[in-house]
Amino acid sequence: MKWKKVRLNRKRRLKDRIATIVAEGIPMLSTILIVSLILLMLGNFIFRGLLNVTWEFLSAAPKNNNLEGGIFPAIYGTVYLVFIMILFSIPIGTATGIFLAEYTDRDSRFTSTLRFAINTLAGVPSIVFGLFGVGFFIQFVGKGIDSVAGHSAPVWGKPAILWSAATLAVLTLPVIIISVEETMRSIPREMREASLALGATKWQTIWNLVLPNSVTGILTGAILAIGRGAGEVAPIMFVGVVYSLPDLPTKLTDQFMHLGYHLFVLATQSPDVDKALPKQYATTLVLLALTFGMSFFATYIRFRIRKNKGRLGA
Repeated sequence: MKWKKVRLNRKRRLKDRIATIVAEGIPMLSTILIVSLILLMLGNFIFRGLLNVTWEFLSAAPKNNNLEGGIFPAIYGTVYLVFIMILFSIPIGTATGIFLAEYTDRDSRFTSTLRFAINTLAGVPSIVFGLFGVGFFIQFVGKGIDSVAGHSAPVWGKPAILWSAATLAVLTLPVIIISVEETMRSIPREMREASLALGATKWQTIWNLVLPNSVTGILTGAILAIGRGAGEVAPIMFVGVVYSLPDLPTKLTDQFMHLGYHLFVLATQSPDVDKALPKQYATTLVLLALTFGMSFFATYIRFRIRKNKGRLGA
C-alpha cells in the first residue's frame, strides 16, 4: 500500500514538473521566436536598404515614374499628415475618454452601448474608413463648405491632406479613447473625493487633478496612433494621396505623397520591377525609421513626465 502511494506521488511530481516546464517553456519559446522574426525582418531591410539610403534619396523629389530621384516629398507628407491627425484625434479622444471615465456609469446600458461601438470601430477594416472619408469628409463636408462659400470650382470638396488626416483620426480614435479611459479609471477615487471635499468643482477636479495624472495615458494613445497612422495606406488612397508629386503640400487643401503609398506604388505599379526593388527596401527602411523615431519621441516625453512625477512624489 505504501509502495503504491510512493508511485502515485512520483507520478504527480513528474506531471507537475512537466506542466511547469511546458508553462514556462512555451512563453519563452514564443518570445524567442517573435524576437527572432522581428530581428530577421529588420536585418533584411537594413542589409538590403541601407546601401541605397543616400542624401540625394532623402532630400530629392522623385523622377522618371519614381524610379529615380528621392522621396523627400513622401517623408514631408507623412510627417505633416501624422501631425494633423494627432491634432484631430488627441483632443477628441481625450474628451471622449473623460466623458466615459468621469461622467458615465460603467454598468449603464448607454455606456455599454458606447463602449461596444468603440470596440466595433476598432475592428472595422481600414479600407472602409477610406470610403467613409470620401463619402463624409469630401462629398458632404467639403462640398458643403464649397457650396456655402460659393466656390465655382472644388476647393474643399476634393481629395486633400486635411481629409486624409481626418480619416486617419477616426481610424485611431478607439486606441486613444481606450487608453485615456483606462488611465483615468486607474486614478484612486479617494483623490477625487479629497478634491471635492476641499470645495473644488467636478470640472476643477478633472482639470487640475485627473488630467495631469493621465498625461502618460494620453501619450500612450498618441504613440499607438502614430504607429498606426504613419503606416496605414488603404484609408488615404481615396482621400488625398497621389502617385507622384514633386511639390510639397503648403495648404490643407493640397494633395500629398506618403511613404506607405509610395512603397505600394513601387511594388505594384512600377514599369521596371527590378530597378524599383532597391528603392522599395530603402523606402521601407526610411518608413520604419520615421515611425520608430516619432514613437520614440513621444515615448521619451512620457518617460520624462513620469520621471519628474517620481521626483515630485519623492
